[in-house]
Amino acid sequence: MKKEVFVSGEYITLGQLLKEESIISSGGQAKWYLKENAVSVNDEPDDRRGRKLYDGDNVDVPGEGMFFIRTKQAD
Repeated sequence: MKKEVFVSGEYITLGQLLKEESIISSGGQAKWYLKENAVSVNDEPDDRRGRKLYDGDNVDVPGEGMFFIRTKQAD
């Protein structure tokens, strides 16, 4: 599954993304989830829950899908 994720600020952290997309139920689970699952950011493995994701970044979560980070445009 491919999905665009729109962020209202400059960035979203990897842990916040996992919670927003209901992959984990709380932010505290992010550390453990990332240690046990091979998540990739821009085709490189990353297990840092605080990793900042900016417009144009791609996150691959095995078994969940590919997420494309996009910044919301002002109306």
